[in-house]
Amino acid sequence: MQYITFKDNELKDYIEYSIKCWKEMGEWESVKEDLHYHLFNEDYYMVGTYEAKQWLGDKVFGVIEYIKEYEKENFGEVGTDFSSAEQVVNMFAYIRGEELLAEREDNRRTWRGI
Repeated sequence: MQYITFKDNELKDYIEYSIKCWKEMGEWESVKEDLHYHLFNEDYYMVGTYEAKQWLGDKVFGVIEYIKEYEKENFGEVGTDFSSAEQVVNMFAYIRGEELLAEREDNRRTWRGI
């Protein structure tokens, strides 16, 4: 599967900002083991059809193909409702968030020499 780096900076900022907030609130220890779930599955990344359409812009068809490929590979079928811009954005954020968290952890291991 080829990665789409669409909105990576925004998603990375969201991840880092959320981590910072959890640390400041003293909740980091309770969320760090299941970070992907808390970031992208516990709540919606984006709410609002208009906002979702704007967010996707002219990348919508590439994002849909990305989601289809991921879902077929991981679930054996496609389950996202592509007529809902919100579902498309949230599924893409879920997928790309998972990939970015894995990259983040790999970079930390390399940096620490683990």
